[in-house]
Amino acid sequence: MMNIRPSAAIRKNYNEISELCKRTGEPVYLTKNGSGDLVVMDIVAFTQRESLLKLKGKLMQSDIDIQKGRTYSVEETAAAMRKAVAEVADAGKE
Repeated sequence: MMNIRPSAAIRKNYNEISELCKRTGEPVYLTKNGSGDLVVMDIVAFTQRESLLKLKGKLMQSDIDIQKGRTYSVEETAAAMRKAVAEVADAGKE
């Protein structure tokens, strides 16, 4: 269900809108003069949504790479992972 409120509601009913976002995990759409203006959502839901979008982007790029034959062997992947772990470990020492 889409939650739609007039933009004035955010000033008058901030706590109610905040609770609605937290309880449902869904955004609230704010209108101005009857047209869509802003979207308000809980920070946890926003963070999860952003992470999911990034993951989807990586998966889409992986599909494109596979279709174009840009793949790596298990050994190449393991070596790249070891290198990345070593870089992170070295960065933590600074």
